[in-house]
Amino acid sequence: MKKQLVALGLALAVTFGSTGLQAKTFTWTASADVLSLDPYATNNSFTNAFMNNIYEGLVRFNEKVEIEPALAESWSSVSPTVWRFKLRRNVKFHGGEAMTADDVAFSWQRVQSAGSIAKLNLGNVKDIRKVDAFTVDVETRAPFPLLLNEMLSFNIMSKAWCEANNAKEASDLQQKKENFANRNTNGTGPFVLKSREVDIKTLLAANATWWDKPKHNLTEIAFTPIQSDATRTSSLLSGTIDATVNVPLQDVARINSSGAFNVVQGPELRTIFLGMDQARDELLYSDVKGKNPFKDIRVRKAFYQAIDVEAIKRSVMRGVSWPAGMVMAPQLNGAPKNLNTRLLPFDAEASKKLLAEAGYPNGFTVAMQCPNNRYVYDEQICLAIISMLGRVGIKITPQIEPAAKWNVRLNTQDLSFYMIGHAGLPMADSFALLADVAGTRSKTLGGLNSGGYSNAAFDAVLPKIASELDSTKRTALMAEATSIIRNDVAYIPLHQQPITWAARKGVDMKQSPDNQLRLWLVTAP
Repeated sequence: MKKQLVALGLALAVTFGSTGLQAKTFTWTASADVLSLDPYATNNSFTNAFMNNIYEGLVRFNEKVEIEPALAESWSSVSPTVWRFKLRRNVKFHGGEAMTADDVAFSWQRVQSAGSIAKLNLGNVKDIRKVDAFTVDVETRAPFPLLLNEMLSFNIMSKAWCEANNAKEASDLQQKKENFANRNTNGTGPFVLKSREVDIKTLLAANATWWDKPKHNLTEIAFTPIQSDATRTSSLLSGTIDATVNVPLQDVARINSSGAFNVVQGPELRTIFLGMDQARDELLYSDVKGKNPFKDIRVRKAFYQAIDVEAIKRSVMRGVSWPAGMVMAPQLNGAPKNLNTRLLPFDAEASKKLLAEAGYPNGFTVAMQCPNNRYVYDEQICLAIISMLGRVGIKITPQIEPAAKWNVRLNTQDLSFYMIGHAGLPMADSFALLADVAGTRSKTLGGLNSGGYSNAAFDAVLPKIASELDSTKRTALMAEATSIIRNDVAYIPLHQQPITWAARKGVDMKQSPDNQLRLWLVTAP
């Protein structure tokens, strides 16, 4: 296994124009703030993407979602289960400390700590060991062809800094136990944290001693989260900000017609779907007592057939969504594209019949947990679904909340019927998504399997996928696993959502299908 670049063959990056003008402060916004500055404390995609501008791993994705070297210069195979990484020399943390193998080995131990969510994305790694000052060995539990993709979740922290600041373990957000690393940073990346006001503004400065050759011209970055769609758009059009990565679909025409800004859209790797608590014997939030209706596949099918995804596309998404038949986007590596068709048609009468057969002729009441600032039109989608389910007798108690609170619900399984999305990130591979949302929950699987779905046949296929080196055989195994959860109605797929960014003309900001803004590639007038 020689040094390699893993190209996923995804959509080409899109730019907003080019400029050779002088460097400046770049101001941008999104609909939610970063959840934590501790790179191991959350698996929130936006948080991970933002933190990749401060912390770095041994490898990284470029704007085409291709793997390229980062803190490791090269890698090779020592055995079928051991990869040897040669570290880049002369890399310094923002605090001035030299980065060595000691930091990599320490970071691995920190990833294993109680509060770490990052360890759920590194379940195929058995150990990371120092060989010498600039060499580490990564041992996998079995031959694992996607190790480089999995290593994208492994950001390197300074051993000395963590020890000096009593941050040797990850901040545990679920237990509300944070430490110094939750609000302070010391990475090796292209930008340094200058200041942070939670939910107000985060300022970054260019790292003058960054090991890589900068492709940006930014001196300072100001990120301001703006939850309100209308306020984000007005802030852009008024010139208060340079760019936004959450453009409301209803504002696209208005922004394009302004003459001063450009909008770029494309399908995201993220699929939006609905999950159900299938683990508890009685739901937390329902009027059904003594049993869990979601354990009955007839009820899951009834919910599936009560939801009209084409109506959601037409009325909520303004025609810009891609109805899904499975939980992963067909563009993801390894995705069985032929299964991306709806398992069951929209049919309210069939839904009512299934509910009656399951013992609920008059339906039942259940709460629905939804974010209101995480996905494109998330609240509006949930409201539409609530209306659709009402027509078949299902009475929904809405629990529509900001992403920060909703995210805690996912991590603590404080839910009954909920919206969730997944892009197969950070690996950009179907296996990562399947293991994360449908693997039986354990220390290394099912990190976002918040409904507690469990199927032994599905679990048995996962390690086969993980270790299969033949791409044809691997794709067949992926189809087998996908078919199991699809036929089980483990989830109710809705659609792939669009990526919609806007920027001032003259800004060169590359859009990628993983919806990550890589600030080290941005130039601004």
